[in-house]
Amino acid sequence: QVALWLKKIYRNRPIPSYEVNERTADILHGLMELNEARDRDISLVIEEMKDQEAVYDARTKETQDILQHDLGLSIVSLPRKTRRVLRGLVRSAVALDAKDTSLTSLFCAINDMNQELFETKSKNRIMKQTLNTIRKKLAAVLTMEKRVLEDIKKVEEQQQAEIIKIESRSRNMKFLRDKGLELRIRIRNAEKEIISRGMERSLTHEALVQMSQELVPLQKEVESLKKKLKNFYDLPPVI
Repeated sequence: QVALWLKKIYRNRPIPSYEVNERTADILHGLMELNEARDRDISLVIEEMKDQEAVYDARTKETQDILQHDLGLSIVSLPRKTRRVLRGLVRSAVALDAKDTSLTSLFCAINDMNQELFETKSKNRIMKQTLNTIRKKLAAVLTMEKRVLEDIKKVEEQQQAEIIKIESRSRNMKFLRDKGLELRIRIRNAEKEIISRGMERSLTHEALVQMSQELVPLQKEVESLKKKLKNFYDLPPVI
């Protein structure tokens, strides 16, 4: 079926080469069905137009017979103004898509067109309102987006300032750590030099710090003993 359809489409021209497989066959078969359905629709439209043309020809002949036999007139013998009016009437009927040129058909077509115009205006009014609503929402969204961008910019600036502060503090901390390490090394070297010159090790900084730490609980114990001793001072003498 596909091969016969391709021959029918291309007629005497060579059919372009293509890969023959199940997928291409399905695609071409679908195109064939769409093409044949379109051809059938076009044929129906052509037949309908031919029928309408036959109806119009019959009505034209009937009108010509009435003019010629009953009134003794013909389209050619009519005055130019009358022919112009008739052509205008025909164009109006065609433009209005009227069934014929009778006043009833023309008025019905005009009413239908007015109704369609009214519905179109109503739809346009609704679309305009919807468009205005969308514009307002869009303006609100853009305003919100602008505020969000400004807030983001402020946060980024604050973060940058905090980063600068943290980096500065980090540099200061590193400087203090390095300086403290340097001082500890210098103190240790100085203590070693002093000890080498005969100073007792108990007078070094570390020893003094340790003695100070050991002295704290002793001072607390002495304070406790002083309180107990004060209670004995208040007792009357023993006879």
